Amino acid sequence: MGDVQGCDEEFAELLARAEAQFGREFELWSVGDLINRGPENRGPLARVRELEERGRARVVLGNHEISLLRCWLGLREVTEFDSFQDVLGAPDVDEWMEWIRTRPLVCTGRLGRQPFAMVHASVEPSWSLAELERAGRRVEERMRAPREQFRNFLREEPDPRDDLLGRLTRARSVGPSGAWSADEPVGRERAWHEAWLEQGHDYGVVYGHWAMQGLHVAKGLRGLDTGCVHHGRGRAGALTAWIPDPTLERPFDLPDDRFWSIPARRAYYAHRDAR
Repeated sequence: MGDVQGCDEEFAELLARAEAQFGREFELWSVGDLINRGPENRGPLARVRELEERGRARVVLGNHEISLLRCWLGLREVTEFDSFQDVLGAPDVDEWMEWIRTRPLVCTGRLGRQPFAMVHASVEPSWSLAELERAGRRVEERMRAPREQFRNFLREEPDPRDDLLGRLTRARSVGPSGAWSADEPVGRERAWHEAWLEQGHDYGVVYGHWAMQGLHVAKGLRGLDTGCVHHGRGRAGALTAWIPDPTLERPFDLPDDRFWSIPARRAYYAHRDAR
């Protein structure tokens, strides 16, 4: 499932459709960014957490979860574009923050005979699946450290080539030097997944984060952020899910039309363009 970003009504509709078709025989994999910009943040967190506790969901951290954690730790101010005050202002905020910061950065699995990974934003193009898993574990160890050590970790400003947390949760582009950028490609930069495809990896990648790119379906790649919360910014937004066929040996091959799209209920984030 792609980025929810507080669009809880659409998320509820997606889950209702899954339950109507599959009953309890489905597992939800979320690319992160369950929160922020949209109107209801506690709902998506609670829905995923409940399913996870039943062994029926996996979720990775996105950049908006990291922003929430930074605000909680006093490392970042809440801005006019944030909407996660319903989480920060709740009496159980500390308990929720502890749950969030112990979620993984990388989830791996197998569909048919094909191994795959789920991340929020990107992977370093040359990484094997094992290298990607090791990178995720390195970051997760620091995310789960005692609170002051964790705070110091989020306060660091590492070199972009070595910033594993940023690469996994924020990157869109890569340059010739190997450094990543959160912006769309310019000049000699390329989309990270273009460079990844050239490596001929044998694993697939499911990711989100890149709303302006929209649904990205390529061999080995499924980019699922279709900008539900950005509906009204000159485009139609939707919450998208990929429903891979479990009978296929290689579900990441093409063609593939196994996607559900839940249209956004209304414009959520248009005020950003009205500054």
